[in-house]
Amino acid sequence: MRPEPSEHLTLVRDHTIYACVMGSRAFGLATDGSDTDRRGVFLAPTALYWRFDKPPTHVEGPQEEQFSWELERFCELALRANPNILECLHSPRVEYVDDTGRELLALREAFLSRQAHETFTRYALGQRKKLEADIRSHGAPRWKHAMHLLRLLTSARDLMRTGSLTIDVGDEREPLLAVKRGEVPWPEVESRMTRLAREAEECLHHSPLPAEPDRRRVEDFLIRVRRASALQPAPYDEGVQGVVDARGVGQR
Repeated sequence: MRPEPSEHLTLVRDHTIYACVMGSRAFGLATDGSDTDRRGVFLAPTALYWRFDKPPTHVEGPQEEQFSWELERFCELALRANPNILECLHSPRVEYVDDTGRELLALREAFLSRQAHETFTRYALGQRKKLEADIRSHGAPRWKHAMHLLRLLTSARDLMRTGSLTIDVGDEREPLLAVKRGEVPWPEVESRMTRLAREAEECLHHSPLPAEPDRRRVEDFLIRVRRASALQPAPYDEGVQGVVDARGVGQR
């Protein structure tokens, strides 16, 4: 993996608006050997978009297992009901949030819609096919992946049923960890997956969620924060040894 350019890491360091812990530690499934997966959202200064070289849509690092998205890209993916992105907005392990980040979190419901059923179940189907391929090749699935697939299917069903996304597994922790340890026969795990997918489909038809996300509300938020950023002192531009003011004029 190639290291990120220093200016990209600076965006994460200086312009993060929201940062959280994801993975097993957010799901309530952490054990002694679990990694700490960090996810975040940064707001690239508007002045950086006036250059030919645009800011990155995402940045890896600077910490291990850390990944951040630029706000616009994050919102685009959330509006498409990307499961990983939607779950980031509902992490119980928030490590940092500023005023703009709090506005983003206040929009969580605007991103949720019945479209999440398709994206969650499509992703789950792809993961299930990989598990079945593991069985054909090695005689057993990757049990950790099986555990997380059950968790995702449960989350999708409950989202369709209640209209709320909860990612901490709560009382399901021990049954799911038993799957991870390989203590539950594959036919039983497979039966659970089929049942959860069927229940999610049934809940879809009377879900309290809207048919589509509130794109206009999210776009209004994005425009407002971009405009506010444009009125702030512009970032130092190493390429021209100066700064670009709010009108895009180079000052030396």
